[in-house]
Amino acid sequence: MDQTFQINKMKNFFAKNAIYMVLVVLVLIIGMLNKNFLQINNLTNVLMIASVRIIIALGVGGILITKGTDLSSGRTVGLTACVAASLMQRADYADKMYKNLPQLPIIAAIIAAVIVGMVIGLINGSVVSFLKVPPFIATLGTMVIVYGASSMYTKAKPIGGLRDDFTNLATGKNVLIPNIIFIAIIIMIMIWFLLNKTVFGKNIYAIGGNPIAAEVSGVKVEANLLKIYILAGALYGLAGTLLAARTGGATNNYGLMYELDAIAAATIGGVSTSGGIGKVSGIITGVLIFEVLNNGLVILGVDTNAQNIVKGIIIITAVALDIRKYLAKK
Repeated sequence: MDQTFQINKMKNFFAKNAIYMVLVVLVLIIGMLNKNFLQINNLTNVLMIASVRIIIALGVGGILITKGTDLSSGRTVGLTACVAASLMQRADYADKMYKNLPQLPIIAAIIAAVIVGMVIGLINGSVVSFLKVPPFIATLGTMVIVYGASSMYTKAKPIGGLRDDFTNLATGKNVLIPNIIFIAIIIMIMIWFLLNKTVFGKNIYAIGGNPIAAEVSGVKVEANLLKIYILAGALYGLAGTLLAARTGGATNNYGLMYELDAIAAATIGGVSTSGGIGKVSGIITGVLIFEVLNNGLVILGVDTNAQNIVKGIIIITAVALDIRKYLAKK
């Protein structure tokens, strides 16, 4: 009896912590295959890239918890990166987008990008909540619209010549860690608190679990769905700003496929596509697994096309396993 209890206890432990173990094993295996992977500079680079992806995935993850999705997230990040970059160009840069624009404070670029993201989130949320258009279709349409808007805004030209103080927002260091990682940690804590310690967070899980039951119990489903899409848009705006700062520029092609990476990372991290289930820690770990895998495959010299194949297999497997778990519970 005791032995059976211990075995079941171990099974439960591994089931609950499998995602974290996968990350550790992945790091160790790649590290053994190529020692360069475990160098501090490389790991820091992985975390800096992951920081932007985590912020995006937290926005997408919140929507997935409501049984929705957001295919416009990547293109929204791209547009907001272009908006932020266009406001942060050096005064002496020859191809400056706004020739007579005075030097603005960095916060102005952040606010502008976040507002643009929130407006797109408002549109998505309104179409999904009030027009009852399925999230997949609604955000697919928005994705195309946003890409068109981004191409028109930039005239399909890259935006460069960004100010050093702006790029320092991502590449500079705060005490021991890069600013971009520090900002991502703050966002992680805020979203964790919002989802776990507020009425809004409880409502989001309730809507994902059973929207009809949630409405009967007094939850304003439409209003809360609108809020989660707007919140996601704000996160995309911040992510776009940080992406522009980290890379030192922006183009209309920024954010390509980011939505699929975010959905896959969230799903791998335990966010159910069936709604009502998901943790911030799981989303973060899912993103880290993807970034470790991406970086590791590059260091190991794996062909880029093969990397996409591996990523696609992971996405299909993660969603398939999630659906199986959902069907098993029914």
